[in-house]
Amino acid sequence: MHQTFNLSMPWWGFVVRAVIVYFALLVMIRVSGKRTMGQFTSFDMLLVVLLGNAVQNALLGEDASVGGGLLLAAVLMAVNWLVGFVSARSRRVEALVEGSPVLLARDGKVYREVLRRELISRQDFDKAMREAGIDAIDEIHLAVLETNGHITLVTRHA
Repeated sequence: MHQTFNLSMPWWGFVVRAVIVYFALLVMIRVSGKRTMGQFTSFDMLLVVLLGNAVQNALLGEDASVGGGLLLAAVLMAVNWLVGFVSARSRRVEALVEGSPVLLARDGKVYREVLRRELISRQDFDKAMREAGIDAIDEIHLAVLETNGHITLVTRHA
């Protein structure tokens, strides 16, 4: 019961660890590409679980207290809120955190190199076409990979 409420390090140690891990994971997620967050598959869920387990010691160290876990949760939520707050008020920070939309196709021409760079398979692109009710590539006026990983398609007739 003694370890339940006693922190194994100063409170600010938890704050520093949480901030470092949060931003390190944010960078890793941004580098992995938009589609990673846009299409959450069972493999992505597995990755999230494993990431949580992988960073647990980096966050908690040797601490097993309730207070340490709650402090970490509060710090992570506060840092996440702060990043959202700053992103909503600064285009530069928003572009750094969220990225920017990417043109995938224009006037019936699909940019295959861009698809490859953004890790979008032709099957994913075709699925987005079907979901938009587009039967043929030449019907596409614009195809854009949004910052959330969704593919927006605009037809020539719109």
